[in-house]
Amino acid sequence: MAEKRRVQAHARAKAKALRLLLPACLALAACGPASLPSNAGPVAATNLSAGQKAAIGKKIWQNESGGTVDGLTTWNGGEEFPSLGIGHFIWYPAGFNGRFEESWPQFVAFAKSQGARPPAVALERHAPWASKAAFQAEFRGPRLSALRQWLANTVPLQTDFIIARSRAALPKVLAAAPASDRSRLQANYNKVASTPNGTYALIDYVNFKGDGTQASETYQGKGWGLLHVLGSMKDVPAGQPAAKEFAASAKRMLSRRIANSPPARGEAKWREGWHNRCDTYARPL
Repeated sequence: MAEKRRVQAHARAKAKALRLLLPACLALAACGPASLPSNAGPVAATNLSAGQKAAIGKKIWQNESGGTVDGLTTWNGGEEFPSLGIGHFIWYPAGFNGRFEESWPQFVAFAKSQGARPPAVALERHAPWASKAAFQAEFRGPRLSALRQWLANTVPLQTDFIIARSRAALPKVLAAAPASDRSRLQANYNKVASTPNGTYALIDYVNFKGDGTQASETYQGKGWGLLHVLGSMKDVPAGQPAAKEFAASAKRMLSRRIANSPPARGEAKWREGWHNRCDTYARPL
C-alpha cells in the first residue's frame, strides 16, 4: 500500500508540474521550431498585463455576443452546432462532423487542467442537443442556466485559453506555409504584434476564424485563417500601420470566404458584423 501511495503521489506531482509548464511551453512554441525562421521578435500575448488580458477578454466577449450572459450559450441561425463561452467555442452534436475546428472540448480539457470544475453537462463528449430547436427549448432549463453561470464566472480562464491557442498558432502557420513564405509571414506577425491592439488582433482572429492550417476550413480550396491574413498583408511598417493592414487583410479574406461559400449557407448576412469586428483591430486597445 505504501508503494502504491508513493506512485500515486508522484503521478499527482508530475501532473501538477505539467500544468505549471503549459503556459511557458506555449510561449516558447510561439517562437517556432529551430528549423523555422529565427527572427522571432515580439510574440503576441507573452507580456500582457492583467489589465490588458482583461480588456482583451472583454472585447472578445463583446465581439461574439455583445458581452451578455445569455450570449454565452448560443446556437446561431444557419449553423448545426451551439457556440459557447466568450469565444463562442464550437461544440458538435453526436453524428455531426463539421469543417470547423471543434474548440469546446479543448477548452474543457484546458479548464480541468487548471483546476476548474465544469458542470456535468460541459463534460459530455458531444453537445446533448440535436438541433437548435432542442437547444432553445432548454435555454432557461437547469443545464444551460448552470452552464451560463459557470461561464460567466470563468471569463479570465476562457481568456487564458484563447491566448494559449493564439500562442500555439504561429508555429503551425509557419510549418504549413511554403519555406519561401515563412520569413515574410513571421515578419508580418511580428509587425502586428508590436502594439497592444495588434496583439489583441492576433489573439482574437485565431479564436474567430482559426489559424488557417486545416484543409477542411476552406471553400473552393481557399482559406481565411491567420495564415491567409498574414500572407495577404501588404508591406507596411510595424506598429499601427501593421495593425491597420492586418484588419484590412482580414476583411479581404473574409469577403473572399463569403464569395466562395456555398450559397445555401447565406454567409453574406455576416459580412457587416465580421468587418466591424476586424475594424476593432485598427483601433487602440
